[in-house]
Amino acid sequence: MGGWSSFISIVRSLCLLHAANNYLGTTVITYGPSMLPTLNITGNLLLVERISTRTGKLRPGDVVIFRSPESPRKVVCKRLIGMEGDQVTYVVDPKNSDRCETIVVPKGHVWVEGDYIYDSKDSRNFGAVPYGLLKGRVFWTVSLFSSFFLLHQFFFCFLVC
Repeated sequence: MGGWSSFISIVRSLCLLHAANNYLGTTVITYGPSMLPTLNITGNLLLVERISTRTGKLRPGDVVIFRSPESPRKVVCKRLIGMEGDQVTYVVDPKNSDRCETIVVPKGHVWVEGDYIYDSKDSRNFGAVPYGLLKGRVFWTVSLFSSFFLLHQFFFCFLVC
């Protein structure tokens, strides 16, 4: 009887973990320059809540994660610039010109851009993102490099002091 009890406890725990990860929140590790200076190139641990995307509480300025429209296996992190019906003006090719275009975000879509426009693949490249691809809103970031550094300093002090 003890074996089945343990098995049922493990299954319940996994079901609870699955539900929490898919409906409440999750963690994501990011890397790359597209969100400089908000996020580090070397990596950040992001805490993401999934409730705002389901309740429609997202606002321009929020940092969001979403499935890439070009590579559905990739999850991308960008800043939300415009919601459906918003008029957005953006620099078409910031590396080579100052030419701007203005668009109206289509119904059921959002406009996202990286904070570092010179090295970011975002709505300027692939257009407005369907709202259904949004996975959550970032509410907390932890720099992996600085956390590792602080952890290293703590253990070093613990061993030496």
